Amino acid sequence: MTVTETRPGTAGSQPAPNPGQRLISLPAKIAKSPHLARVLFPIALFAVWELSLIAVEEVWPFAVDVLPTPSEVGGFMWDEFITDTLARKNLYETFFISLRRLLSGFAIAMVLGTALGLAMGLSRATNAFCHDWTMAILAMPALAWALFNSIIFGFDDRGPILTVILAGIPFVIVNVREGVRNTPRELFDMARSFQVPQSKVIRHVLVPSLMPFMFAAARYCFSIGWKGLVIAEVFGGQDGAGWTIKFWYDAHRAHGVVGYAAFFVIFAILFERLVFEPISRRAFRWRPQLQTEVVEEAFGEHHEHYGEEETARHG
Repeated sequence: MTVTETRPGTAGSQPAPNPGQRLISLPAKIAKSPHLARVLFPIALFAVWELSLIAVEEVWPFAVDVLPTPSEVGGFMWDEFITDTLARKNLYETFFISLRRLLSGFAIAMVLGTALGLAMGLSRATNAFCHDWTMAILAMPALAWALFNSIIFGFDDRGPILTVILAGIPFVIVNVREGVRNTPRELFDMARSFQVPQSKVIRHVLVPSLMPFMFAAARYCFSIGWKGLVIAEVFGGQDGAGWTIKFWYDAHRAHGVVGYAAFFVIFAILFERLVFEPISRRAFRWRPQLQTEVVEEAFGEHHEHYGEEETARHG
């Protein structure tokens, strides 16, 4: 019987961990953090904004009298935040009015769009009947709906709400229809073979398959409806966020226009973080890890392993 002695540093042994490699990998992990990227984006945006103003002033000295600086916009937004405003309504009243209109139109568009999308996905005749006009509404710009509704309904809530519905409903219809079409047929065949009741087929087969498409439809409907609402309030409103933007535009206050545009961005981000993301995490907690995250982790592990090999080879 032969005893083989394994000595450190031979080919069969694992290389000792390099402390320097750990120090290098820690900043790399921090740099790849999505939280850091979210913080750095607004910082980079303000830096580019300020540098662009400096560059424009070299060519156009009067730019400082026309183009707002980040400090001017920030000061305006703070005044609006503490309700120190020259407009007819303060920030909170303005966004409450717009949010009421947006949610009303959004709810109607989701209900009607889901019903029509299901009908078009389950019936060829219904799809043939509704397909062309759905594409026509999808191609129509929100500006056209806003102008048309302001002519028909005047300056009350009906025009902006109908604009939200018409701007968002085709996205819901198309996404739900495609969700029905992409449901695996094998699942329906299996349910039919085991004589599963229709109600359970809808609950356990159709609805889970539709959920990703439904969330995509909701996001599209909300964002497109929000844009359409602002346009409708600009042309056919006496209050709301769109009207307030027009108020500051008519007053030749560029910092007011940019400031309210920034409020729109902040509102959209908060709604995404506080509403859509928690619901999405809860609804899709059964799903496996996203493919993009799997690829990123695999690439990161390969890169780290390659770096360790290079360090061991040259060290």
